[in-house]
Amino acid sequence: MENKKEMRTWLDDLNLDHPLVIAGPCSAETEEQVLKIAHELKDTDVNYFRAGIWKPRTRPGNFEGVGSLGLKWLQTVQKETGMKVCTEVANATHVKLALEHDVDLLWIGARSTVSPFIMQEIADALEGTEKPVLIKNPVNPDLSLWLGGIERIYSSGVKNIGAIHRGFSTYQKTKYRNIPEWQLAIEFQNRFPDIPLINDPSHITGRRDMIFDVSQEALDLNFDGLMIETHHDPDNAWSDAAQQVTPSTLVQIMRDLKIKKETDAEAEYVSALNNLRAQIDVVDNQIIELLGKRMQAADGIGALKKSRNVAVLQSKRWNEILGNMVLEGEQHGLSEEFVLRMFKAIHQESINHQEKIING
Repeated sequence: MENKKEMRTWLDDLNLDHPLVIAGPCSAETEEQVLKIAHELKDTDVNYFRAGIWKPRTRPGNFEGVGSLGLKWLQTVQKETGMKVCTEVANATHVKLALEHDVDLLWIGARSTVSPFIMQEIADALEGTEKPVLIKNPVNPDLSLWLGGIERIYSSGVKNIGAIHRGFSTYQKTKYRNIPEWQLAIEFQNRFPDIPLINDPSHITGRRDMIFDVSQEALDLNFDGLMIETHHDPDNAWSDAAQQVTPSTLVQIMRDLKIKKETDAEAEYVSALNNLRAQIDVVDNQIIELLGKRMQAADGIGALKKSRNVAVLQSKRWNEILGNMVLEGEQHGLSEEFVLRMFKAIHQESINHQEKIING
């Protein structure tokens, strides 16, 4: 993708003195609901009012959106509040209808990004539009698939492009609805620094009480904005009730977030330093999580050895691990001394876990 700086034009043209904010209900439920929320948000720092018109659901039978009728409600929001509006499009028909109703911004959801066929159909329908188009990461942690989707949209002549980081599905039990996998977002930024990157803490957390912390982490990592689901009565929302906040809570979140402003060389240095430190924090947390998983595997080995009355220490296996890890470490710029110290400590902790199970 050449001339990537063109992609940031739509965001720069807004002349914001704060990160971009997209907010509104997960689903447009009724015209009254949509207008009530919009009017409560119109005098805040929200830049785009969002509402899901077509809702992709995992299983049939759940509320799947009001359909094209909701586009007229968004037009009423534009007229009554002056706010820009946006919605998700999942196929070429959605794109056609949204453009006909002059929706200001479109986003493509994670379930669509995962399919190159769907992305190409959407790209063809979007060909040449000047409206901003945001592409959410695919449901699985595949950076190439995400970039491929963006490239398809860009190749169709759409220059006002952005990306949304909404986390990734996992079978593991975690505190997140969709694990953030921050390192993928960091790699995305490093490879394409001129593509605006928006964070969606609502879908990452699945819980309104975690939205502030994830939003702050995203801003610390130099994200360009936030998409936060907002409902006047979130507990009774027709979809994703647990992850929506009230307009007043959204205002408080925006007020409490610490936003770095680059106004001089010193501020630029501090911002760059804090960004790198935030990246280190992300990796450190991943290291701890991975070590925890390694020790769970060691516990399983301990239980297996106990059942067969096998000795804990297996010297041949251990020496093979050390040799392989030293070579692997060299490829990543790690010294042999460091790798040996680290893996000896990890191995000792594994031995302790196994002995505890065998002797317990």
